[in-house]
Amino acid sequence: MAASETTGDDSLYPIAVLIDELRNEDVQLRLNSIKKLSTIALALGVERTRSELIPFLADTIYDEDEVLLALAEQLGSFTPLVGGNDFVHCLLPPLESLATVEETVVRDKAVDSLRAIAAQHSQSDLENHFVPLVKRLSGGDWFTSRTSACGLFSVCYQRVSAGVKAELRQHFRNLCSDDTPMVRRAAASKLGEFAKVVEIEYLKSDLIPLFTALAQDEQVFNDSVRLLAVEACVSIASLLPHSDTEQLVMPTLRSAAEDKSWRVRYMVADKFTELQHAVGPEITKADLVPAFQSLLKDVEAEVRAASAHKVKEFCQDLDPSVRETVIMTNILPCVKELVLDTNQHVKSALASVIMGLSPILGKDNTIEHLLPLFLTQLKDECPEVRLNIISNLDCVNEVIGIKQLSQSLLPAIVELAEDTKWRVRLAIIEYMPLLAGQLGVEFFDEKLNNLCMTWLVDHVFAIREAAALNLKKLVEKFGTEWASNMVVPKVIQMSRDQNYLHRLTCLLCINVLADACGCELTVKTMLPTVIGMCTDNVPNVRFNVAKTLQKLGPLFDQNTIQQQVKPNLEKLRQDPDGDVQYFSQEALEDPCYRSAFGL
Repeated sequence: MAASETTGDDSLYPIAVLIDELRNEDVQLRLNSIKKLSTIALALGVERTRSELIPFLADTIYDEDEVLLALAEQLGSFTPLVGGNDFVHCLLPPLESLATVEETVVRDKAVDSLRAIAAQHSQSDLENHFVPLVKRLSGGDWFTSRTSACGLFSVCYQRVSAGVKAELRQHFRNLCSDDTPMVRRAAASKLGEFAKVVEIEYLKSDLIPLFTALAQDEQVFNDSVRLLAVEACVSIASLLPHSDTEQLVMPTLRSAAEDKSWRVRYMVADKFTELQHAVGPEITKADLVPAFQSLLKDVEAEVRAASAHKVKEFCQDLDPSVRETVIMTNILPCVKELVLDTNQHVKSALASVIMGLSPILGKDNTIEHLLPLFLTQLKDECPEVRLNIISNLDCVNEVIGIKQLSQSLLPAIVELAEDTKWRVRLAIIEYMPLLAGQLGVEFFDEKLNNLCMTWLVDHVFAIREAAALNLKKLVEKFGTEWASNMVVPKVIQMSRDQNYLHRLTCLLCINVLADACGCELTVKTMLPTVIGMCTDNVPNVRFNVAKTLQKLGPLFDQNTIQQQVKPNLEKLRQDPDGDVQYFSQEALEDPCYRSAFGL
């Protein structure tokens, strides 16, 4: 229907425009038209939307993928526009067509929309319209329709009659044994979801055999079916009594933990603590502990890293009566090996959780067994490993106390802070604010404050710059009173240093610290120091004084600017050095000063 044919009937105009735009060669126009479907449906009314618009859409499922994706998304929220729940089934034909297209994202979005509108069907509509759609998709000639069908069983199963439920279970069985790996993979991914809505007797009689078969799928170059079956294992184990879990699920899980494909073993490691919750403490002790040891020693680094991530949580959830024994006998030997692993991702994964073992094992075991491991990781060449250890020092501090911590780990931190390689020193500087927060202000002042000030006179500029930023973060953490007592006096002292680089660092620190210290401390203490450096004998220092005064300008009131800042900038503008003149003039022309001067 073209727009030219509708001049006598304005009510037909919206659908005519839609048709014209949907047939336009420009993809963007077609896409815009799809995105306006709700507006067009409102203009047409519910009856004409059902009788004209929806059939038209069902006939146009031959377009660019982005247009089809937008259509699939729109139809999921179209129920009110077709007359509500009583007529929602009329949305099924276009969505069924979209669920069979070749592009995966379009099919997935169509399935999402079908799942959303399934709940809006009455029981009779489910059996008369939705379930037949599921059956058609399940028996489709192309694998695309059969993969889409897998996601629809769980949303309709609970609300249909016993006979229809039996048919649905049979169709799902067929999909699980489909000749095409992609279909079996889709079925495996939805098996756990379907298991949650199926009656317990059919879970045991129908779905467990399917789970076992999928977990042993022998597609030569495709392990994804077995991999997805591991996810289903968590859902199924949580639904069964522990006695049935041992008999029906554990043999499959044991096989998966030793699967020839590292990706399947990785999935077991990734889901390990969920499996632990699902199977209970007895099975965990008998079966999961040996399996976890095996995964921690796996030949593939990805599997070891995934397992290492779970160490703390797995140990936490062990039966308290055997927890310490299991950790010390079975888990800790593996952890000691992982600390020296050749792969940095494995070591980093372990470092992110290993500190959490301290509260579980207590003070004595931490001091004897864990502290040496922490020390090793603290000296690791990988920055992420060191960061993960420093980030979690509070866990250890709570268990062994600050005194023991300072005797064991602080010397290693100080050693790294004085390392001959400047990048190592830089890494420790970046961790210092975090470390300060972990240790508290008193301990920091006693053990680490002097170290932070020493970095300000490092021979590498990157270290001096990072040290200044570090001081700012520490002031933000500990407050201005701490800054006025512990930091600012030492910074000001540098203004009188014989080395002009250290005097420049003083200005750098003032630039960085001013905002954190606030107006009062800056004007009272730091501004006189800056002004005093206006007569420095090194031009580089003098023009940095001008730049510093420009940067600090917004912190000063008009009186301070007129009486202290302006006279000194005027003097610097008369300096014999061209750079000093230039930066002084630039400072005087800064908007904050111009307004203070009434310009």
